[in-house]
Parts: sequence; structure tokens; C-alpha cells
Amino acid sequence: MASYLIAGERLVRALAPGGELEPEQLPRKLRAELEAAVEKKHKGGDRPRGPARLVPFRLVRDLHQHLRERDSTLYLHELLEGSEIYLPEVVKPPRNPELVARLEKIKIQLANDEYKRITRNVTCQDSRHGGILSDLGKEVRSVKAVVITIFNFIVTVAAAFVCTYLGSQYIFTEMALRILAAVIVASVVGLAELYVMVRVMEGELGEL
Repeated sequence: MASYLIAGERLVRALAPGGELEPEQLPRKLRAELEAAVEKKHKGGDRPRGPARLVPFRLVRDLHQHLRERDSTLYLHELLEGSEIYLPEVVKPPRNPELVARLEKIKIQLANDEYKRITRNVTCQDSRHGGILSDLGKEVRSVKAVVITIFNFIVTVAAAFVCTYLGSQYIFTEMALRILAAVIVASVVGLAELYVMVRVMEGELGEL
């Protein structure tokens, strides 16, 4: 935050012997502080490092107050002609080496995670995930599940046909009616099993 200004030549001349501020009868302390501030070389270590002629804002306010109290025709903005606000250079504190190292590790980790996210759907997988052998094992398990599902379908339909044919002898005496009843029951069971089999196969194929 700025708290000094660099005194211009107008203010320096006004403080010099015979200058414009001499008739204003400045308080001794205020004049001494102003004269010390506009010296070309700093004296003492109470002022910040920087260019010469650094005048604190406090002294400028005191000078302005004194001129107002005396109803002076000398205005402050005239005295500050050529002066500039001094903005000290901001010194950045050194960064903590441990913090810098941690930030670098986090950046590397985030980059690796992003790379894995982008390449997770690539066919060539790394060895940690089994690679080609893992894919082959998954396909074999899927084919095995499909074969078992088809075998169960055939066994279930055949069993429904046989059971209906044997059980219908207590209801129908004619062979044709017994076969027709067995076919109807086997068809209904087969359609139900076919629906379940299709749903299972869709799930297995979706995992490939």
C-alpha cells in the first residue's frame, strides 16, 4: 500500500531558504521533517528502501492542515506539482520447497489419472488388468453361459412335453389328444424359457 510520495522540484524549492513556504511560518518540527524527507540521501533506517525525496503522506496532511489554518493562498496541489506517488516493489516471499514438491506430485498424479481415464477403453490394456488373457477368459465364460442356457431350454421343453404326455393319459384316451396337449404345454414353457434365455444372452453379450 502506498504511503509515500516522491517530492518534485517545486516542493523542494518551496522548502529551500527563501522559498514559497518560508513566509508561511511552518512549525519547526514539521519543517525539519519535510526538509529531512526531501534530502537526496536518506539518513537513518526508518524509511523504506527506494528513491530519494520520499515524503510520508502524514507530513503532506500536516502541511495541508497548516496551510488551511493560516488561510494561505498557497495551495497544496501547486506544491505537489511534479511529485509522484511512490509504489514500493512487492517482494514475493520464497516458496516453501516442501509445498512445491507436494504440488508437483499432485500435478503428476492428476495427469496420470487423466491419462488412465482417457485410455481405459483402449483395446491394448496393461498387464495389471490381465491384457488379452483376461479378455479371452471373459469371452469363454460368456460362451459357456450361453451354452448352458440353451441346454437348459432344451431340457425344460422336453421335460414339459414328456410330463404332459404321461399325465394326460388320465384325461385323454386318444393318442392324438395326448400329443396335442403335450405340444401345447411344451410350447408355452418353451416360449417362457425362450424369453428368459434371450434376456440372459443380452446381458452376457452386453458385458463383452
